[in-house]
Amino acid sequence: MVKLRLGVDIGGTFTDFALIDDATGKLSVNKCLTTPGDPSEAIMKGLKALLEKEGLEPSRIDVIVQGTTLATNALIERKGAKTGLITTEGFRDVLELRREVRYDIFDLFIEMPEPVVPRDLRLGVRERMDKDGNIITQLDESHLIQVVDQLLAQGVESVAVCFLNSYANAQHEKRAGEIIAQHAPSLSASLSSEVAAALREDERFSTAAINAYVRPLSERYLNNLSTRMASVGFKGALFIMLSNGGLTTFENAKKFPVRLIESGPAGGTMAAVFYSNLLDTKNLVAFDMGGTTAKISMVQEGKPAIAPMFEAARLRRFMKGSGLPVMISAIDLMEIGAGGGSIGWVDNLGLLRVGPESSGADPGPACYGLGGEDPTVTDAALILGYLDPDYFLGGEMKLDKERAERAVKERLADRLGLDVIDAAWGIHRVITENMASAARIHVLEKGKDPRRFSLLAFGGAGPIHAWQTAKLVGSPRIISPLAAGVMSALGFLVTPVSNDFVQTYISRLEDVDWDRANGLLEEMEKRGREQVMAGGVAPHEITVTRTADMRYVRQGREINVPIPNVKLSNESIETIRQSFYSVYQELYSRCLTNVPIEIVSWKVLTSGPGPKIELRKVESGDHGKSALKGKRQVYFPEYKGFVDCPIYDRYRMGPGMELDGPAVVEERESTLVVGPGGRLRIDGHLNAVVEFSR
Repeated sequence: MVKLRLGVDIGGTFTDFALIDDATGKLSVNKCLTTPGDPSEAIMKGLKALLEKEGLEPSRIDVIVQGTTLATNALIERKGAKTGLITTEGFRDVLELRREVRYDIFDLFIEMPEPVVPRDLRLGVRERMDKDGNIITQLDESHLIQVVDQLLAQGVESVAVCFLNSYANAQHEKRAGEIIAQHAPSLSASLSSEVAAALREDERFSTAAINAYVRPLSERYLNNLSTRMASVGFKGALFIMLSNGGLTTFENAKKFPVRLIESGPAGGTMAAVFYSNLLDTKNLVAFDMGGTTAKISMVQEGKPAIAPMFEAARLRRFMKGSGLPVMISAIDLMEIGAGGGSIGWVDNLGLLRVGPESSGADPGPACYGLGGEDPTVTDAALILGYLDPDYFLGGEMKLDKERAERAVKERLADRLGLDVIDAAWGIHRVITENMASAARIHVLEKGKDPRRFSLLAFGGAGPIHAWQTAKLVGSPRIISPLAAGVMSALGFLVTPVSNDFVQTYISRLEDVDWDRANGLLEEMEKRGREQVMAGGVAPHEITVTRTADMRYVRQGREINVPIPNVKLSNESIETIRQSFYSVYQELYSRCLTNVPIEIVSWKVLTSGPGPKIELRKVESGDHGKSALKGKRQVYFPEYKGFVDCPIYDRYRMGPGMELDGPAVVEERESTLVVGPGGRLRIDGHLNAVVEFSR
């Protein structure tokens, strides 16, 4: 019986911890600065502090779930392994050619993202499959060995094997993997047919190459973390968060680290799913603002939106096409360079800009006193009175207001001809406008009305900016959970063990070879069940979900459609067709019933049950008087200046308590700002719910 679960979220600035006791529903949290050189150092430091506070030993913890930015950072900073690519002879430049599309047609000096494998390490081998998986040229095994030796001589540590049309027939790739394992056992090999067995060579090649690029680094890190945890007495199970909102074992994570690239942001969305169901609020915009980035995602009818692929390491954060394509399912979210560490600067036109560059954890904002000299969002929040310099991280970390004012004055205010307060408000307003714009666009692109979605604000900086962001977006209310600063870590604890697989087999709906289709689905389900059971899930607890990527014939892209979880036959055609029409109508408000439909790829998701976590519900508590800590001068644009604002202790605010804004509510990991006209109440789960007066 699992009793204690720990979630660990390694962010760009802070590492967050959430410990839940299943028996009592007690939630304990911690936050410490991330150690970029070795993230496991921050994990061990923060874990020690949390367990000492709770009087526990590491051996008492049953499950640890971690989300990591390791693969993301290695990709962005280009600090992965020296990687080679083995492909079909004549196709070594697929990674370079991509789709020959310029992401900005007006930029005469456009830069395209460099492939993770340079051209001299991309080599061809004699072999060929046609689009249906028929062998045209047998794999030349002696040629393959020559290519492997050539890569080894150049110091390659990892290799991606990407043969043309291998999604239709993986025979040659599998044989190449066997030969590499026998001939060069020290060489890590990633087969595209295992990483992403789907149509589209550019995306498949890119995904396999990225997996190979970050795999050795991920293996070393995960092995090191596992060893360090064992050395302090931890004997439980270790899991890693996937980009699509599921969990996987350390062994799977080491083999397919490309699936972890968006693991941290996925935790925040899964926390939003948990709160959506807990509070019976089916439509939420999850607003997660940390030290480096802000993430916006949607929860509809208590479920997250999943995208079939995404881009990583974009040269321009807002520009689609400027990154490397990753054909892995992921939580559908919008991420922008907006966090507490985002730097304010003046562009060539003399305009105030904020981000996407961040001061990160080292050196951090100027007010940290760790060497940072650039004005950041956190510095502005301190100057405006939103943060208490003596209560950051519960008082463990003192903030230097004079340093913050000096940075804003010298780097911004003097150049813009403003006083320090106006410049600080400018930083706050610009970053809030950026986030509100991103949230509005993300919701509208899905055809939804943002005025019908409550804003769930979390992350260390999210509740500070939630009031202004919600007003700009038009959200009717703000929900800020207790311990909002570590919500992504909590999200890890409410996520099931799962795996998804995809296999391309293109056919018109009426012409499907059902024996072949059923064979593909059954094989993917078998692999999925094995991997989920390896995560400790009993066979009878596993659920299987089948979908298909479908489109009208000659369309360029597909939509994901549910299909029956039974043995398919001609009798299934009409059910699948109607499912396609339903999804298409929901997405585009129209569908065509006289155009033939085709299935492109078949997908299977296997998952265990979501952990049953019951947060402790409080029936009664303080109704306000002793929760008032005092007052301080806080800036509100509605008053065009500072007002004497009441400051409340979040931990002394009980269910049923209500108050009117303006107010600032402080807890150890985050601060909630309520503006004039807002009405805050504390519910039975100690969530702060802020309604707007109309």
